[in-house]
Amino acid sequence: MSAVPNNQSERLDFRVTPNNKSLIERAASIQSQTVSSFAIAALLKAADEVIQSETARTLSANDSQTFFAMLSSDAEPNAALKSAATRYKERRGR
Repeated sequence: MSAVPNNQSERLDFRVTPNNKSLIERAASIQSQTVSSFAIAALLKAADEVIQSETARTLSANDSQTFFAMLSSDAEPNAALKSAATRYKERRGR
């Protein structure tokens, strides 16, 4: 039987309290996972949630209609909007 290639080349190392380790091991065991695979799955889920909460916005029906009306408008950006875009790009490093 041939070994399955491991294409994972990066490591994360961290320390936890004995109680936290025991809790993580118990949860991984309940789900029939190794501690590593359980930890990776939990970290990826948390990372996705953080990124989603930072990048997605939910608008009310009224705000959605206003937003789409503005997108379909032929109006050019005014000075205040251009200034706001510049400030945003400076803060975000873009």
